[in-house]
Amino acid sequence: MLINTKEMLIEAQRHGYAIPAFNIHNLETIQTVVETANRLHSPVILAATPGTVKYAGGENLIAITEAMAKKVNVPITFHLDHHENVEDIKALIELGCRSVMIDASKHPFEENIEIVRDVVNFAKKYGATVEAELGKLGGREDDLVVEDADAFLTDPKEAQIFVRETGIDSLAVAIGTAHGMYKSTPKLDFKRLAQIRQVIDIPLVLHGASGVPTEMVQEAINLGICKVNVATELKNIFSESLKIYFNEHPDATDPRYYFLPAKEKMGELVATKIAMCGSNLEEVTKNVG
Repeated sequence: MLINTKEMLIEAQRHGYAIPAFNIHNLETIQTVVETANRLHSPVILAATPGTVKYAGGENLIAITEAMAKKVNVPITFHLDHHENVEDIKALIELGCRSVMIDASKHPFEENIEIVRDVVNFAKKYGATVEAELGKLGGREDDLVVEDADAFLTDPKEAQIFVRETGIDSLAVAIGTAHGMYKSTPKLDFKRLAQIRQVIDIPLVLHGASGVPTEMVQEAINLGICKVNVATELKNIFSESLKIYFNEHPDATDPRYYFLPAKEKMGELVATKIAMCGSNLEEVTKNVG
């Protein structure tokens, strides 16, 4: 059975690291993330957008994750990332998903609260944890597109009310990151993040970490971020490696071979993100000791 993310995130919060959440799409990307995380003794969250669930099937993704969880020695779980359809979320919870994100950030504040509260009340019946977003990240993630003019940062006072009124387990904050890759170095509002941390005690989540310099992500972790989402960089390196392989082997037809270099390169990137998050539990234990 899949686990929820509550204890995973609380442990990260307690010891000052972050859980990496990697967007996956199929068997190969799940294998790559889980095997790398296990080798590096890191808990990990496998995140799936609505587009990924539609492509691969929620029941299939849950079954693969459950099967792999039995073979590793670190906590792993399956998480719904940026899902907006409440009924779809509820159906996936009933199928066994125990960690969900309801993204109602495009709605007015009070409506966002109402939608999120509904999901929280349902999720509690199944022991599932709920992440929500306040503020709005620009950029594109799968079918979710937010123009820069429509993006806005999280207000600390609103965040305090939002958490109290919804009962969520973690909050995704908008502090200057965006989905997709950056054309220039992003400017993160660390002062705003510190203010949010002062008034909220639940774990905070950083979306849009692809391409953000390591030192900036680590500063965000120092200020209270407990979960870091990475998506676009993984897709880019996987697809680029496939293109290189086919250019070098134009007659290749066997996925058991042409997927291998893509998995290898993606695994190397996953390893760097785990190091960035400081989530190697053996190292965490040494530092605590």
